Amino acid sequence: MALLGLLEREPSHGYDLKRDYDAFFGRGRPLPFGQVYSTLGRLARDGKVTVGDAEPGDGPDRKRYVITGQGVTDLEAWLREPVAAEPHLQTVLFVKVVLALMSGRPAEGYLDAQRAAHLRRMRELTELKRTGGLVDAMLADHGLFRLEADLRWIEMTTARLDALAEVVRS
Repeated sequence: MALLGLLEREPSHGYDLKRDYDAFFGRGRPLPFGQVYSTLGRLARDGKVTVGDAEPGDGPDRKRYVITGQGVTDLEAWLREPVAAEPHLQTVLFVKVVLALMSGRPAEGYLDAQRAAHLRRMRELTELKRTGGLVDAMLADHGLFRLEADLRWIEMTTARLDALAEVVRS
């Protein structure tokens, strides 16, 4: 859907789509070229984009991709649909704490290590907000808010470890 959204702005070559995706959405996880072209192939197969004739470029000939009416319709429907809230109440964080307690291992050390890892990441994101542009700042805010929620959970869980240990060991 991100590629369709980028194509709605203007017809583009695969290279340009990858560059724009990475600039706006790929922070730390750039989109592989192979994924760009396989996705564009599926979008063309499904009638959501059309492929123009090959154009000469600096390297191999390049194809320009254009979003179709069906692609716009699908993009609009996707944009209107809210992102589902986390459907499961199970996280790796919780699983590790419970398994540690079940086996008689100390969960406090794990929670302390996780807290330290989250705080390190928060410092990195705070620096990104300070030095980056608006897109970086907004992505960093999203990450920071999620980490803050995890830290609140870690503090609450640490305070209730003895009670949780009794429940999971019985």
